[in-house]
Amino acid sequence: MSRETPIAVVTGASRGAGLGIAAALSARGWRVYATGRSITEAPPGGVAFRVDHRDDDAVAALFHRIASEEGRLDLLVNNAAVISDELVSPKPFWDKPLALADVLDVGLRSSYVASWYAAPLLVARKRGLIAFTSSPGAVCYMHGPAYGAQKAGVDKMAADMAVDFRGTGVATVCIWMGILLTERLRGTLAGNPDALAKTAEHAETPEFTGYLIDALCGDPALDELSGQTFIGAELAERYGITDEGGRHPPSHRHLAEPRLPSTVVVR
Repeated sequence: MSRETPIAVVTGASRGAGLGIAAALSARGWRVYATGRSITEAPPGGVAFRVDHRDDDAVAALFHRIASEEGRLDLLVNNAAVISDELVSPKPFWDKPLALADVLDVGLRSSYVASWYAAPLLVARKRGLIAFTSSPGAVCYMHGPAYGAQKAGVDKMAADMAVDFRGTGVATVCIWMGILLTERLRGTLAGNPDALAKTAEHAETPEFTGYLIDALCGDPALDELSGQTFIGAELAERYGITDEGGRHPPSHRHLAEPRLPSTVVVR
């Protein structure tokens, strides 16, 4: 990146992974536009921008504002997704609420829309990154077909966008996050300190992925990584990054591993 303060957009930053990523980037010196339907506060030095990612016009307004105020963009993190409390139910998909399919709108389609608006700003910089948050649910059964289709979709989206971005200096990647030690999870286990401590041994803080994305942006070999899906814990090994307390979150590759995109291009 240049010596100017780099500019990032992190979608779905009201809480959880998005909030942690935005905070980590801010701590690394980024000016972060943090979005969310209910967001009221951004990390220090950032901007909170209330956006319903179902609304294409609202997304357009976000990027028009960035173009007007900043004149540039260096990073887009596509993290926004509609996640229901019913997601983790072991029931078959037809016994779960139909609304779980909303993740194919805010989660998959919304990532495409945000990328569409971000692309011209990123290309104009001649170097940039679009990062998608994903999970092993892209290749293994996890939380049902709607969730799996969304994660598989963003992995494929990153691979295909990389083809279109070739030669522009803009890269795309997906990052599989592990179990996240979010405020919600900490709250759920607050009454069971032993379970919380055991979970924390192999979980990731929400900030962890943000530090990985920052390292990716500074990697001279970023262009060679474009289009790939990475396990976050393995990226941490590449860049020498540890999580809270110096922990090294495990990879879980033995349970599932990212698919390698085909090199075939049909135009």
